[in-house]
Amino acid sequence: MRVETAAEALSILADNDIIWCQSMAATPYKLLEGLAEIAPSRKNMTLLQLHTEHSEMLGDAALSGHLRQRAFFVGKSTREAVSEGLADYVPIFLSEIPKLFRSGEQHLDAVLIQVSAPDAHGNCSLGISVEATRAALQVAKKVIAWVNPKMPRTHGDSFVHMSRIDRYFELAQDLPLHQRPQQSKTTLRIGERVAELINDGDCLQMGIGAIPDATLGCLTHHRDLGIHTEMFSDGVLPLVTSGVINNSRKRKHRGRIVTTFAMGSQELYDFVDDNPQVAFLDVEYTNDTAVIRQNKQVMAINSALQVDLTGQVCADSIGTKVYSGVGGQMDFVRGASLSEGGRSVIALPATAAGGQISRISAMLAPGAGVVTTRAHVHYVVTEYGVANLRARSLTERAEALIHIAAPQFREQLARDACDDWGLRVKI
Repeated sequence: MRVETAAEALSILADNDIIWCQSMAATPYKLLEGLAEIAPSRKNMTLLQLHTEHSEMLGDAALSGHLRQRAFFVGKSTREAVSEGLADYVPIFLSEIPKLFRSGEQHLDAVLIQVSAPDAHGNCSLGISVEATRAALQVAKKVIAWVNPKMPRTHGDSFVHMSRIDRYFELAQDLPLHQRPQQSKTTLRIGERVAELINDGDCLQMGIGAIPDATLGCLTHHRDLGIHTEMFSDGVLPLVTSGVINNSRKRKHRGRIVTTFAMGSQELYDFVDDNPQVAFLDVEYTNDTAVIRQNKQVMAINSALQVDLTGQVCADSIGTKVYSGVGGQMDFVRGASLSEGGRSVIALPATAAGGQISRISAMLAPGAGVVTTRAHVHYVVTEYGVANLRARSLTERAEALIHIAAPQFREQLARDACDDWGLRVKI
């Protein structure tokens, strides 16, 4: 049923409804604006989500008792609300979320989506973000849609027939853009070091940001690279155009880029629009280690906030303050490890706070979340070098990590290794 406004479309929501919201750059933020408008007339609704764009209004304390956010990944729009206790953070592997829905372990009453205009057969597309939304659509009782003619029509698991949608409104609106970040000497050097670990024929997984872009910028002389990832951004486009990324050696979906969402510039969104070379698939599939490992030479490149001297990787919090989420890091670190010739990299600047804090630390900050365990970590890269921790002892790990820490912290880290861990290291 077509209606004129987001609030009208949302009028079918009831007290105690549990709602899933499509996320990332496809966030149906106009529906979320409408949700903030109608929420005061409802009680105890719950909004489940990943990272959402333009949703800050839902963190208003005035909505307490009416609507509460439950985030499986924390981003800019929800970070303050989670920190202040106005929203909840649920740590979980991204690949597990669809299973919660399909098994019924997580009940869903409704799903909010942003889709492309329907084609001649009545099929809309979820566009640039499939993630767990496909699973939500399979189980939710009510489907509420924002039909946006500016949403790209993508291929894969993205199609939703109009008959599945209970209420919708139409509005042409630009998608949220994420322009490529400026590079620094630090990120460029890290990118160079990561690129040195990449071989011809590797199948890459990487995220968004300065370090992934710096790495991709160093791959112009590589051959036959592939992409099987959770997400990708603009950095891949020049390599696709030049033929460096051609997916020709992949065993799964040969010749195609596999992802579950994309986030970046309008150029990126134009690239994926009606492009059969890019498959947007269910995150339960893209992040399944049994699928990932079937490709040879999987190279998983991820980031971290802090790494301790034994190799434990914190990627979701700064101490007790939740910053992001577990996401798909472990899905791909493990999948890459199981792949024939596969490797994984954790790449991060050596310092934070303008050089005042070492990200390589004797121990993680109290409350810091371990996303990748010391048993899973392979390479750790900073601007100062590469530490290979695979099959290394605690002493060998500490030495390798101290050597890639910022020079001004190395002596103290060596003392801490002895005092905190009983490890005698050479620097």
